[in-house]
Amino acid sequence: MPISAGSRGGRGKGVGLGLALLSALAFGGSGVAAKPLIEAGLDPLHVVWLRVAGAAVVMLPLAVRHRTLPLHRPALLAGFGLLAVAGVQACYFAALSRIPVGVALLVEYLAPALVLGWVRFVQRRPVTRAAAVGVVLAAGGLACVVEVWSGLGFDALGLLLALGAACCQVGYFVLSDQGSEAGERAPDPLGVIAYGLLVGALVLTAVARPWTMDWSVLAGSARMNGTTVPAVALLAWTVLVATVVAYVTGVLSVRRLSPQVAGVVACLEAVIATVLAWVLLGEHLSAPQITGGAVVLLGAYIAQSSAPVKGAAEPVAAGGGAERELSARGTAA
Repeated sequence: MPISAGSRGGRGKGVGLGLALLSALAFGGSGVAAKPLIEAGLDPLHVVWLRVAGAAVVMLPLAVRHRTLPLHRPALLAGFGLLAVAGVQACYFAALSRIPVGVALLVEYLAPALVLGWVRFVQRRPVTRAAAVGVVLAAGGLACVVEVWSGLGFDALGLLLALGAACCQVGYFVLSDQGSEAGERAPDPLGVIAYGLLVGALVLTAVARPWTMDWSVLAGSARMNGTTVPAVALLAWTVLVATVVAYVTGVLSVRRLSPQVAGVVACLEAVIATVLAWVLLGEHLSAPQITGGAVVLLGAYIAQSSAPVKGAAEPVAAGGGAERELSARGTAA
């Protein structure tokens, strides 16, 4: 009995949702594994370099397999490496050295609001009312997370670094969707990840200068809320699970779903990271901060799920719609 197109589409979306959830779980554990390494004496940029360079080595066979990709999509690979790899990770890990894991990720999830702000005020295109409500909710929730009533309860530079990660995360979802509607001519997502990691590693090598790193830290141990853990085990988790698995499943999920749907599922990353940081690192958030975090995620959900109906004569921009337009322009360029 032939399988209907609807059944195949439903199965594909189910696989996509599973991949998106796995990506959120993998990404959510990155900060919890990296912060003990930073506290053990490694510079945040050195931890980022180890993460990206290690993942680039693992993905090197795929880069060789898709060796013609840089000739056809150099701008895509450069953008993915600079924003989705080097930019997000450098800003996020630097923020971790100053503010709690959960707070850093919740600030990072202002990305949907940033996309809508760019569409509304730079492109001067209208946004849906629901998307605007999502932005307001995300901003209000963030005010609770950082406790503005007490003059910002966290390091200001740490919050700015987390905001920088949010700006770069916009590029992650936009570039992950590059060419998804081009059919067989679309660039292979695994090749994009492999070269993105290579580009990110090259950029971070120049910035982090790993030859100045205290390599002896990796031979020792780190502490997670009083528990001693081998530093090399934390690094292995950061490279293999929180980078390779996270990026591969994340990009594949965007291809099977859409940037806005994958982004909604990715919001679980903040929840996972906050819970793990609470249990493994002892980073407790206050009741107002937990409430604010829930409002941030609700706002991100509304902003990203308020996409225009595809095929409308004059679509009104929402989070996902903006990302798709950016993807189209990037492909054309």
